[in-house]
Amino acid sequence: MHAGIAALLLAGVPTGALAQVARHTENLSAPVRTFGRVSYDARSLMIDGKRQVIWSSEFHPFRLPSPDLWRDILQKMKASGFNTVALYFDWGYHSPKQGVYDFTGIRDMDRLLDMAAEEGLYVITRAGPYVNAELSRGGFPGWLVNQRARARTDDPAYLAAVDEWLSQINAIIARHQINGDGEGNRGTVILHQIENELALTTPAQRRYMDHLYAKARADGITVPIFHNDQGRNGYWVPESSNVEHVVHGPNDLYAFDGYPGGTCTVTGKPTRGSAAPDWGFYGPGGAKGGASASPDTPGFLAEFGGGWFDYWGSNGSYDCNAIQRGKRFQRVFYGTNLANGIDIQSFYMGYGGTSWGWLPAPVVFTSYDYGAAISEPRNLREKAGEMKQLGELIAAVPDLAGMVPAGQPEISSPDIQVYHNRNPETDARFLMVTHKPSNARSDDRFTITADLPDGRYTLPMQLNGFDAKWLVAGVTLGGQRLVYSTSELQTALHRPDSDLLLFYGRSGEAGETVLRYKSAPQVAVLEGQVKSAFDAAHGDLKLDYTHDGRAVVRITGGGRPPATLILADEAEGQRYWRQDSDAGPVLVRGPVLVRHARISGATLSLTGDTAEPTPLELWAPAAVRKIRWDGDSVATHKTALGSLAATAPLPGPASVVLPTLSWRMAHGSPEARPDFDDSGWQAIDRRRSATITAKPDGQPTMVMDAYGFHEGDVWYRGRFTGSPDAQELALFYGAGGSGMVQVFLDGRFVGQDVLPSGLPRPITTGMARLTLPAAAQAPGEHVLSVMVRSNGHNWDLDADDFHKEARGLVSASLAKPGGRSFTVPIAWKIQGRRGGEDLVDPARGTPNNGGLYGERQGWHLPGFDDSGWQAATVPAERQRAGTNWYRSTFNLAVPKGQDATIGIAFGDTTSPRSPVRYRAILFVNGWNMGQFIADIGPQRVFPVPEGILNHHGRNTIALAVTSDGAPGDALEAVRLVTLRDVRGGVPVRQVAAPDWIAPPQ
Repeated sequence: MHAGIAALLLAGVPTGALAQVARHTENLSAPVRTFGRVSYDARSLMIDGKRQVIWSSEFHPFRLPSPDLWRDILQKMKASGFNTVALYFDWGYHSPKQGVYDFTGIRDMDRLLDMAAEEGLYVITRAGPYVNAELSRGGFPGWLVNQRARARTDDPAYLAAVDEWLSQINAIIARHQINGDGEGNRGTVILHQIENELALTTPAQRRYMDHLYAKARADGITVPIFHNDQGRNGYWVPESSNVEHVVHGPNDLYAFDGYPGGTCTVTGKPTRGSAAPDWGFYGPGGAKGGASASPDTPGFLAEFGGGWFDYWGSNGSYDCNAIQRGKRFQRVFYGTNLANGIDIQSFYMGYGGTSWGWLPAPVVFTSYDYGAAISEPRNLREKAGEMKQLGELIAAVPDLAGMVPAGQPEISSPDIQVYHNRNPETDARFLMVTHKPSNARSDDRFTITADLPDGRYTLPMQLNGFDAKWLVAGVTLGGQRLVYSTSELQTALHRPDSDLLLFYGRSGEAGETVLRYKSAPQVAVLEGQVKSAFDAAHGDLKLDYTHDGRAVVRITGGGRPPATLILADEAEGQRYWRQDSDAGPVLVRGPVLVRHARISGATLSLTGDTAEPTPLELWAPAAVRKIRWDGDSVATHKTALGSLAATAPLPGPASVVLPTLSWRMAHGSPEARPDFDDSGWQAIDRRRSATITAKPDGQPTMVMDAYGFHEGDVWYRGRFTGSPDAQELALFYGAGGSGMVQVFLDGRFVGQDVLPSGLPRPITTGMARLTLPAAAQAPGEHVLSVMVRSNGHNWDLDADDFHKEARGLVSASLAKPGGRSFTVPIAWKIQGRRGGEDLVDPARGTPNNGGLYGERQGWHLPGFDDSGWQAATVPAERQRAGTNWYRSTFNLAVPKGQDATIGIAFGDTTSPRSPVRYRAILFVNGWNMGQFIADIGPQRVFPVPEGILNHHGRNTIALAVTSDGAPGDALEAVRLVTLRDVRGGVPVRQVAAPDWIAPPQ
């Protein structure tokens, strides 16, 4: 068999325009490697011996701090055609202090993995220790910044820290493996990643990788292990690879990532982008050719771009990214991957979510929407409908797993290319049709002539604009034989006595479907216009039609079970949802989402969402007589199409009424006052620090991490004796993306400095030079008060300890201009988050709080008594320099049975920036849901998930607003907005967290 496959790989057709030319990049003689229920060879992954296309998307539970809503995301992924979810785990999210780990509440990963199994999804676990993910420190915990050992090496101190984490997370993952843990626990984890994008390959990294692999195995992980190679370098390839110039590793599988396809312009316009790359059969081969680096293992894209992240000071690109890497891009690029033998694909992101609190690395702001198929407010974008059609095809045609090149068909146009693959066991075909190059935009009519399993056929085709078509041929679908179709198959439902096939195509385009019969069948057109002709010599029934809404055909006789064909245009096809129940498959038309289908006796119970009054139609097993939708009985009647249709539309949601916010305010920078009591603060000393940022020789250690403060704001207070030299203060500081420093002298605001914005890779340290008032030169003691806003630590993408760059002050020089620096001695103290690494609010955890006075006093918590604060008008005309706090308490009454996403909007949401300068940290019921920077942007609207926001009761918003106090630099209008509203959803409880934590006395 393998010799025949090899011959096909090299076969060619000398006449006509040629299809893609394949190379022999897979070792089809490679043995099967077995890891319990999971196995693989060069062609595909197998589960219980059955070949699988792994169709996955990424989800980060730490970016959705309402665990009940994890199920909502998983259900939407499953309904959108995915069979797998990839999960990052953030070490720092679970560990505020060395030796301290928390897997409860919003960090309960057992619960998450249980949910994934309950929703029928396989799981790819990506546990770090380094994950990147645009997280502060790339997912390393804050305390690791103080470790002098170089990260991502075999340094014993680093490995000891890593083993702490892995002992915790690996044990959880082991319990949820598809193989079980030997103690009665079992789940759906099928693959496990031990490191991410490790681009250094010295012996120290090899020993590190060996350690990680051995640790995973020692901790009971028995599924195949992989590493994700950044950008196809041929790094960390299994030892079995004999490809030149690869770097071998201990891992079982080679996986890589890629984000091709171009980016949006700064004005928010999609670009043409690049053509889809060939990273497998049809590519250049070799160590840097993608899957070709590892011929013995299946093609594996651990991350393929499903969007892109956005940065401080941009114009806001997420909606554009959803288009750039959305509809049509998915068909062209993901189809090219599949045609290239990449049978394991995971799209980053499936749901991006929110980098709440201090999670973000400097390269991103709060929103991590990513332009994903599921938006940050949990809407299914248009691109999700296309993904559903592609994913349902993969589920309907298992022959797509493990295909190999099938030789070159003839194409009548040089502007078209066709990838032609076959399944060696069944001879089923996959033809991926796109332009040549695939990013072309022309409108073309052409033919494809190919030797297919049922004969030689010429397919009349049309391809308009940027597009691709995924065609299958020579496929047995239940009791039917599909010879070919120029329409795309979306799904096929097989029952003992009949079949239901759903095809779709572009609106207005002609379609042609050929089925094979032993004798002439009877064709009844039940809806729309379809012509049929039977070729008795070959047994081919040909259907001709135009994709226009829906046509329905019933075919009986001919030696096969009855079949109903739905021939839809693309938009109509996306109205259908396939759900599999224990009693058989169900096809549902109408709602914006169908989550589950369960059959008990004669009753089919469906759950899902409606965005408006919606007709319901469905095809179900013959035993079904009664329908329930979200628990309510639905009256139906039998249609001529063989479906059941509701006699009245399903109800849509009621409107959500949102209150107007009223405010109270208090000044919140008492640290600036000279008489402020800082006796409990830590004194700045000369302790050793692990920062990679050099300080001037002889100066004390001022960086915040050295004192146990790793997130958010930190205050310094410095005392000096006035002298003629006390004229200019030079502060070298680190503050992440668009971070800042504010300076006060004896309670008087001196000025501030803000790091540059508008850069995809921001400048994260700066030098602030401020001229002090003449009062600083007066004899006696003076107090400098300095607040540094740290917007995240750098990632460690290049394994160079970049995450250890300084945050907070590095040095402070007080001198006269032109004189010697550091002339005037200053005695400094520091204060950050209350408790430092010893969390006082473990429920909300490490990302939630920094070191503002109001945070230390609990002003952000819903239980704080603000009755003594003054009433405030918002928008405000002016505010005192420093930080001022605003609080508003209100009630919500979202109608029961509805799933809404409510957000908080600042100012003019049609513009990414304001002409005024201030920033606000947004707390909702005590949870830090992000930072708004008015003059930098681009984010103005902050979605708040239910569970954090109480949809059926009392809520409190607290805003920590920091400004320079200049006229107009004050809080703009703040209002509640409804970002999505559907009838349906999942049950959501309030996330448990304290209403009040008493401040220190």
